[in-house]
Amino acid sequence: MIIDIVKGISVPFLGTTLGAFCVFFLKNELSKEMQKALTGFAAGVMVAASIWSLLLPALEQGTSLGMWKFLPAVIGFWIGILFLMAIDYFAPPECIDEKCKNKLLLAVTLHNIPEGMAVGVIYAGLLSGAEHITEIGAFSLALGIAIQNFPEGAIISLPLCTEGMSKKRAFIYGVLSGAVEPVAAVFTVWAASLIVPLLPYFLSFAAGAMFYVVVEELIPEMSAGKHSNIGTILFSFGFTLMLTLDVALG
Repeated sequence: MIIDIVKGISVPFLGTTLGAFCVFFLKNELSKEMQKALTGFAAGVMVAASIWSLLLPALEQGTSLGMWKFLPAVIGFWIGILFLMAIDYFAPPECIDEKCKNKLLLAVTLHNIPEGMAVGVIYAGLLSGAEHITEIGAFSLALGIAIQNFPEGAIISLPLCTEGMSKKRAFIYGVLSGAVEPVAAVFTVWAASLIVPLLPYFLSFAAGAMFYVVVEELIPEMSAGKHSNIGTILFSFGFTLMLTLDVALG
């Protein structure tokens, strides 16, 4: 179990690292079609994992409240939404020119914190034996975040290299932007294990954070410009794939 948790926590960071590694063999950024495909697939996986692996277990954890069992899920979900909204307000991720490249690095790093917490809380639930949380569900959420992190790592490293920074240093910056995720995940696993009664709030908080990322960032990105159907098809494929795996293997 511990080995599976370590692997799951490491997957999103691996996605960022592989994206940053693109600086060594790509001169320009990833093609728009590839970005739309990766973004759409990641969004579909994250939505499915958030529903079946985070929100539904949060509802099940609140059964002791009777007809009010939805309260922890709703409250935690909104805290996750507002938390990400606050991060966007203070460090908007769209700033990419040379004058604010450090701000871009900060924005991506801050956005990775709740994503790391989302992975941590679902593995904390798995470790505590919470019902309706499966290994495949936990891994699917980690995989979705990793796929989303791949272009993020490239978005950090490639522009820095284009502006004259060495490839090695640009790669390190890209990797460091994702290093906060496993740290946040480990901290959340530790914290959630101490306050198990609050696990429904943690789970739904993670779901709210994931939904915010999908609706605010991924869906607009996969739908913008030409060939938006690529993102839509891959979103649907990612969603149905995770639904199938979670039901069949859960």
